[in-house]
Amino acid sequence: MTKEVVLTYNAVPPLTTFSQAIISKGFVYVSGNIGCTNDFTIVEGGVQGQTFAALENMGKILKAAGSGLQHVVKANVYLTNLTRDFSDMNTTYMTFFEENAMPARTCVGVASLPLGASVEIECVAELPDA
Repeated sequence: MTKEVVLTYNAVPPLTTFSQAIISKGFVYVSGNIGCTNDFTIVEGGVQGQTFAALENMGKILKAAGSGLQHVVKANVYLTNLTRDFSDMNTTYMTFFEENAMPARTCVGVASLPLGASVEIECVAELPDA
């Protein structure tokens, strides 16, 4: 099995314990992204600002891999306050995908996320030319 590590300096840098993404068998597996800046500061704007920043970062990583958000087939979303933030996260999330072609998705509540983030998003996307 061959796998390729994706690294782009246009996106938030990965920690030493994981890659931004891995390409394998025609798919891109993107690590979880929180809404932070390149120096690991959580962005302003609550869960909507963080969702926007996380998805923007994922888009940059997917582009570096030769894919894009339009090719996402599955997303996993983690919220620290599911009851309070689910609707606001969805409002922002939906602006990144075509209304009639939303990826499959799981959204779960979790106890905490890195750096005190409210949301973390990971995904799997197709490589269009694979």
